[in-house]
Amino acid sequence: MHNAHKKHATLIKPHMGRFSAKEVSILGTPCDNIRKIAFDIIASLSSAYKIAYVDADHKGASEAKKSGFDPMSAITHGGIMQYTDKIHFNRIDWKEELNPLRQKKYFLDQDLVIINGNHFDSDLQIVVIDARKPLENKLHKLTRVGLILLANAETDIPEYLKVHIPEWSDIPVYQIGERFKIEDWIKNILIKRMSGLSGLVLAGGKSTRMNSDKTRFNYHGKPQREFIWDLLSVHCEKVFLSCREDQIGEISSSLNPLPDTFTGLGPFGGILSAFRSNPNSAWLTVASDLPLLDEEMLRYLVDNRDPSKTATAFWDPKHEFPEPLITIWEPRAYHQLLYFLSLGYSCPRKALINSDVKLLDAPDKGKLLNVNYPEEYEAILKVIVENRKENVSSP
Repeated sequence: MHNAHKKHATLIKPHMGRFSAKEVSILGTPCDNIRKIAFDIIASLSSAYKIAYVDADHKGASEAKKSGFDPMSAITHGGIMQYTDKIHFNRIDWKEELNPLRQKKYFLDQDLVIINGNHFDSDLQIVVIDARKPLENKLHKLTRVGLILLANAETDIPEYLKVHIPEWSDIPVYQIGERFKIEDWIKNILIKRMSGLSGLVLAGGKSTRMNSDKTRFNYHGKPQREFIWDLLSVHCEKVFLSCREDQIGEISSSLNPLPDTFTGLGPFGGILSAFRSNPNSAWLTVASDLPLLDEEMLRYLVDNRDPSKTATAFWDPKHEFPEPLITIWEPRAYHQLLYFLSLGYSCPRKALINSDVKLLDAPDKGKLLNVNYPEEYEAILKVIVENRKENVSSP
């Protein structure tokens, strides 16, 4: 018998809900009430998080025209899309259907999407007990209830909900007016869902300027790629060695070699290959030609990580551009890097320049020096020797 033909490649998909990887719907109370809860949360957390809101408009185009305002004039006249600069915000209206796959790309950069659950399903739900909106006919929406709110006149959870949610007694229950408790619950959800950190040693280059494999240079008693691997292992759940396919035979399996699946793109391809292997993780990527890099520098970067950004990186030693040689890329960076690639760009630095990133002043800029030429190698060796002499002579 022949094996079943596989028409498409097997890809590891990132976790996604209806709109986003991090979403929560609110349902069980009138829409005006849902908006108030959502807007209170957004107002409180917007300084630290990027939060989107999803709702449905009850007013049709005819009602909008009766009011003397037609928000989709281009669309009603045959256009497909209209972009409006509203001075304080931007709006895009579509005539074409936005199916679930097309919807997701507009929410990928958000830390959280709050959804009107009366109209849309979601991955996680906040249930409001409100006699004005009983939930008997919406039990199919309650797939993972994380929080229960009691509207002002309510004191008990209905029996039909207790039957539908066997674990209801383990779910926190707040009054709808306990705003700070609700906001703290949302914050805890965001913290718990912060992506874990994987490490990637970028060691797939051919070192053509050095005429020798600089990832094997021994500055600290072992090949540099192994030295960087060990540094990353202190801060990362698991560390991999990015490499070319033809390098795998020479690399110990203990270093978790991760061959490029986006070939011919240099470090950019290594980063994309890492995300392809695990799109749900953040990746701390470090070039293997940073001989002065130490654990202190990595700890500073990790301690100042901002998961609400596309990436966290250092300024380069001249404080002109982001330094791509040592960067934490958040999961949202995956789709952005693919987008840059589709535009013909494969430069990690250009991606950092054109993305929403957090940039840090390096505590010691000298530790960001990298080696590309033989004369730089000789200069770095002298620096390392001098540093060792100082450390030995220090009391």
